[in-house]
Amino acid sequence: MEIWNNPSCSKCAAARDTLSEAGVPFTLRGYLDLPPTVAELGAVLDRLGAQPWDVCRTGEAAYTVLDMADWTRDEDNRGRWLAAMVAHPVLIQRPIVLLDDGSAVVARDRETLDRLIAAT
Repeated sequence: MEIWNNPSCSKCAAARDTLSEAGVPFTLRGYLDLPPTVAELGAVLDRLGAQPWDVCRTGEAAYTVLDMADWTRDEDNRGRWLAAMVAHPVLIQRPIVLLDDGSAVVARDRETLDRLIAAT
């Protein structure tokens, strides 16, 4: 299991702490320092069953500066969204947990973390 982690994020800290306390092994990826490629982010979104706009942090300054609120949310513009999120990884929702079975979840709540623990 790999967690896309922002060390200063409280939701990431909760995921790290909860999984550690449950004895669930994981690795951390500091995705702000090691951003995904467009292809990699696209693959993770496929694992999530999501589109880029589904996991884009709309409260970030980069979202406002890029006027992303006005961007069309459709397949023709998916690449534009992916490119922006790779160039500004702070826009990527966190924590994203990549599971060994090929699936992924955004683990921002206790219920999701409990399901992860139960599945291991």
